[in-house]
Amino acid sequence: MSLLLCYFCSMILIDTHTHLYLNEFDNDRDQVVKDAIDKGVKYMFLPNINSKSVTGMLSLEEKYPSNCFAMMGLHPTDVKDDYESELSIVENWLAKRKFIAVGEIGIDLYWDKTFIDQQIKAFKFQIELARKYDLPIVIHSRDSMTEILSVLKSMDLEKITGVFHCFNGILEEANEVIEMGFLLGIGGVVTFKNAGLDKIVAAIDLKYLLLETDAPFLTPTPYRGKRNESAHTYYVAKKIAEIKQTSIEKVAEITTDNAKRLFKID
Repeated sequence: MSLLLCYFCSMILIDTHTHLYLNEFDNDRDQVVKDAIDKGVKYMFLPNINSKSVTGMLSLEEKYPSNCFAMMGLHPTDVKDDYESELSIVENWLAKRKFIAVGEIGIDLYWDKTFIDQQIKAFKFQIELARKYDLPIVIHSRDSMTEILSVLKSMDLEKITGVFHCFNGILEEANEVIEMGFLLGIGGVVTFKNAGLDKIVAAIDLKYLLLETDAPFLTPTPYRGKRNESAHTYYVAKKIAEIKQTSIEKVAEITTDNAKRLFKID
């Protein structure tokens, strides 16, 4: 084994948000998983999108039971006229077997605001499912931080924990999220020049951060413009280490402990 691989073997990273079951990986999915593990990414957490994504997601988990872990939820951009039937499927799956989280759920106002009322109802419903099954929630909040925080403030958050996936708010919102008991998911955007996320990361203690890729999207520098992969979690951790003026090993240790505690992974 090379010295480089030995180095990665000694460091455990967790990609807490990756869509490796999507079609973008159909030609080389096994290699992508292998590359991630070789680069220290021992665990990859799979957020669900809708009823059509379940089969591929669970197949990947079945093939890599020690590395890939499925969530169950309805993505906000898939909340349409038939959202109640989709939520019924989510509810049935949660009753049927174990998942590590309810996700990805939330509100997305970037593409379309037509179904905002339905998105809010679906978000609240799935929060209650998380409470029922004692699971964390994984929150999607694109262009909707105000609405997401309003929903959370209107609810009883007893037993509700989770992470704001791909956190994209301001520092005041980051602190509000943390005060409510949630963590911040940090991905490739932190490596983007002028994105501003680096300044927020600099101000937030590592104990409130999780690493993620959102693969195949939001590829970090130096691979920006190409398909994202779970192996690129390394570059997110590397950038955070630079911002924090600490070692990547320290970032890996703390964020991995954060993820294991939140998602109840041994």
